[in-house]
Amino acid sequence: MHYDISFPNLGITLDHVGKDIDVFGFKIAYYGMIIGAAILIGFLIATHEAKRTRQNPEDYLDMGIVGVIMGIAGARIYYVVFSWDMYRDNLLDIFNLREGGLAIYGGVIGAVIAVFIMARVKRLSPFQIFDTVALAILNGQMLGRWGNFFNREAFGEYTDSLFAMRLPLDAVRSGDVTETMRRNIETIGGVEYIQVHPTFLYESVWCAVLLILLVLYRKHKKYEGELFLLYVFGYALGRVWIEGLRTDQLLLPGIGLPVSQLLAGVIVVAAGAALLYLRKHHRKMPMLKSGKVYEPMPDKIEGSKPPRKKDRIFKFKEK
Repeated sequence: MHYDISFPNLGITLDHVGKDIDVFGFKIAYYGMIIGAAILIGFLIATHEAKRTRQNPEDYLDMGIVGVIMGIAGARIYYVVFSWDMYRDNLLDIFNLREGGLAIYGGVIGAVIAVFIMARVKRLSPFQIFDTVALAILNGQMLGRWGNFFNREAFGEYTDSLFAMRLPLDAVRSGDVTETMRRNIETIGGVEYIQVHPTFLYESVWCAVLLILLVLYRKHKKYEGELFLLYVFGYALGRVWIEGLRTDQLLLPGIGLPVSQLLAGVIVVAAGAALLYLRKHHRKMPMLKSGKVYEPMPDKIEGSKPPRKKDRIFKFKEK
């Protein structure tokens, strides 16, 4: 197998891009390392946002653990369900995450379910939680896509555009190679190469731009949940066109339509409608009331004793 990756029209060539590193005889996949780093940074972002809005950051450490577990489980279940032919004859492969196979939408669905569960347990506003973790989730998607780069997956159809990516044919899964790619195979130094859209890069850059926009807007939000809705709308909008370029789409059984692209389109319409409606009517919904002013967590309560656990939660203060 050959390990070089190049962007010929940009004049960039990486001679050896492995999928893992060897640590004391144990191989650690770059994919897993990137996901791990994204989770850690996500924790830092969420707790920072909690402090900025005068919430208790410890709540987000608890919720983060549950959210990560359910997010990864949801991402894997989503991928396996729509790629069942790959796993039906070897069920143990379902638990092998080192080779990739996590669907972003499944991860978001799992995380959303976790938020509602934890919000009920801790008696917090799920809509405020969604806004607090929106940047963390988006950061995870931005970084996580680079795991696809090391795995040589999640790329698009043949192209000779400025950002075209050239990959050795023997380094990619045969099922991801289309007839158009095969017709345009180039042989260089005896090695066959395909040239494709680096859709992982497109999505990562899209997420980075969306992340910057949300950071700039977060202090101007009108109600709790608006930041998360904007994230959902913006991310799905990007997936509508990026997903259409990919060759490894998950398809709806019996219909053959790309499930992620179809879902992205539905989400764009639903989130867009919700944003327009709530922009005018959010004041009629107390549960969405913006909590821009909070009571700080007290150091002492009625004397010199430290506050009880239930009193250590930041509470919303009416303006």
